[in-house]
Amino acid sequence: MAGRARRGLVAGLASALLLGVLGTLVAVPDAAADRRGTRAVPPAGPAVQPVRTTAGERVVQIVAHPDDDLFFMNPDTAQSLATGRSLTSVYLTAGEADGVNARRDDPDPPAPDKAAYAEARQNGIRAAYAEMATGDRTSPWSRSAVRTAGGGTAELDTLRAKPWISLVWVQLREAGSINGDRPHSLHGLWDGQVDSLASRLSSGTPVREDFAYTKRQVVDTVAGLLERFRPTHVRIQDPTPGRTAKGAYSDHQDHLYGARFAQAALARYAAVPGHPAFGVQTYLGYATGRLPRTLGPADAAAKLRTLKTYAWTDGADHCGAPAGCGDLKVAARPAGHGWAQTVRHTRGESTTWAQPGPDGTAWAFSVLDGRLAVWHRAGPAAGWTGPRLTGGGGIDAGVTSVRLPDGRIAVLGTRTTLGTRAAGYRRDVVLSVQRARGGDFGPWTSLGTPERDDESGTSAISAPAAVVDPTGGLRVFVRDSAHRLTGRTGLPGGGWEPWTPLGGTGLRGDPVAVTDASGRHTVLVPTPSSVLAWTQSGPGGPLTGPMRTGLPATTLALNATADTRGVGIRLWYRVPVTGELRAAHFGGDPRVPGTGDRGGAVATGAADTRRAGTAGKATGVPDTGAATGTAAGAGTGTAAGTGGGTGTGTGTGPGTGPGTGTGTATGTATGTGTGTAPGTAAGAVGTLVPVVSFVASTGVAGFGPVGSGGDLLGVRSRTGVLATTRTETLPRPATVTEPAAEPEPEPGAGAGWTVGGFLLSGAPAGLPDGIAAMGLDGTLHWTPSGGPRTAVLP
Repeated sequence: MAGRARRGLVAGLASALLLGVLGTLVAVPDAAADRRGTRAVPPAGPAVQPVRTTAGERVVQIVAHPDDDLFFMNPDTAQSLATGRSLTSVYLTAGEADGVNARRDDPDPPAPDKAAYAEARQNGIRAAYAEMATGDRTSPWSRSAVRTAGGGTAELDTLRAKPWISLVWVQLREAGSINGDRPHSLHGLWDGQVDSLASRLSSGTPVREDFAYTKRQVVDTVAGLLERFRPTHVRIQDPTPGRTAKGAYSDHQDHLYGARFAQAALARYAAVPGHPAFGVQTYLGYATGRLPRTLGPADAAAKLRTLKTYAWTDGADHCGAPAGCGDLKVAARPAGHGWAQTVRHTRGESTTWAQPGPDGTAWAFSVLDGRLAVWHRAGPAAGWTGPRLTGGGGIDAGVTSVRLPDGRIAVLGTRTTLGTRAAGYRRDVVLSVQRARGGDFGPWTSLGTPERDDESGTSAISAPAAVVDPTGGLRVFVRDSAHRLTGRTGLPGGGWEPWTPLGGTGLRGDPVAVTDASGRHTVLVPTPSSVLAWTQSGPGGPLTGPMRTGLPATTLALNATADTRGVGIRLWYRVPVTGELRAAHFGGDPRVPGTGDRGGAVATGAADTRRAGTAGKATGVPDTGAATGTAAGAGTGTAAGTGGGTGTGTGTGPGTGPGTGTGTATGTATGTGTGTAPGTAAGAVGTLVPVVSFVASTGVAGFGPVGSGGDLLGVRSRTGVLATTRTETLPRPATVTEPAAEPEPEPGAGAGWTVGGFLLSGAPAGLPDGIAAMGLDGTLHWTPSGGPRTAVLP
């Protein structure tokens, strides 16, 4: 076997010279000896056939290990397979782990055999994909060895029944540890700890020669695969997952650095002439199991069935391989750590990527080839033209847009800089502004980043949210890697204030920012258990917060809009597990400072109606809540004071919060008048009081943000396609706590909704006269008002 490795190396070097491959293949003398002798070299197969792809959308998925796609990208993977369009999954490492293919509680596990375990995982993946695509896990595959642009060899598997479905096994060595120091890994190769990374060939692969890749050769290999399959949409793992409170990576190091290699390859591929424009979607890994679940019972069960097929839970010999037909390590816990019940995109969740212009004109924005893609509509009856790609590269999926007071549009996003060295990797917030009203967009301007460096937080910032002051000043907000809100404000005369921490803890997802009809700004950010808010007491005032909203847990994907009736704002969100839609209305000036904490279990009450006035001190009846504070429930509070906050007043009315804590709190009251409002959190500024509407969405419930434009809503349905409906927003007061779990919707049900025929990329965006959405083929889809049926909000 060592002789074959040496002969393969010589042949590989000769091929590299003949093909002009950049970089150098590096011999690894012990690569073959590192595997047990059970590896069987298969006979030579037929010549590699040309890759077959379909017209329209073509999806490529790039993951670190066999099963990352099943745990963290499904059901998106299964939905693509169901379309009959091209899908290729690329596995960077062999996933050999410790070489023991056994349940973790097996009293008599087999001896370690890394080559055989790698083969068993491949067999499990082939069975899972065959079952998803054809219903038969034994549907056969054609397997062949193909030369890569990096100078080595990969295995290419094609499903014979549906030859546009392919698997590519690059078969590099995995790290074998989530966070441990493993220089011979994708992490070590990226950081320069090693000059090359060796292959780890499975026992059943048609690849005969061992090889090793330099960092550049890994990038060349993946870029070459992109050229072969010509995707319009690429799925990768999250390259910036952040760190835990103890400083460890919050995801597997192979996931993180495999995604960074994918980013480098995508940047290389974007420069290839004549390729189809592509979008990119990133997926959260391990951490998603600790966040609210996004899949309903039926979808979670389907995902789990696929994982059980991969894990070979029934033990039936359906593949005829001595190595085994699946990954028995997963068989003991096929749902992972909550991963089977959820899927979560980490970028591309913005719903504010379309902007109206005067006289029915409109603009829409996306990211293709890592550049800003611009569409334009010249009038209400005109069609959309585009995309026109503009600006420099490296732009991450998910841009937001705002209209400036002079009518020009500003587009904001984040940009990834790979750097010439590992330490040069970073993300920053960037801004592009129209040069003139209705004109072209200028170059990207960097607003920097609130992060100290990539090493401390893996550049784990959110997408930006933005609002515009009447003077034209731009206020930009992001969640930083410490899960706090930070902001930066543009100065009227030009220039920017520094990034400033705005507080909050445990923030997840992307912030959303909105300006109501009065000109008051509000920023809302989800946490795993609720939503926090920052707001102004009036237009032009300071932004204060965080405030509790008392909302229950959401799926972390939010959209906020000014209320169509001109009173307050409306927050759109989805309920965990069911995926049902909710609309939380915040009307008037609901800020209530200085009242008591009720542990987050906020009682329902009407929005505060007190008039603005001079400040004073107010005390109230102790609340019986989980924390010390004043009463909140249905009572009347009065306060009178003189300027400077020296007056006192008294609040009356019994508290209604459950719990055992008692106490008295002193706080600041604003103005004079009467009103009802819930108590607030200790240490927070106050509480925003929502009135929740339950949106009839049975049968279309999925995951992701809700797009809202005029009288239309647009969502990603449970099958991954766009669903739209007309609404009459007639909310009535209702408790903000969720009712008992709703019944699982029947497949195909969805009265009042119109379901589209294309898989959604990112999230839908609303305009006053319709909903815009992007497909996986990089095209813009438009649903005008008046087309869909009507669903009434109770």
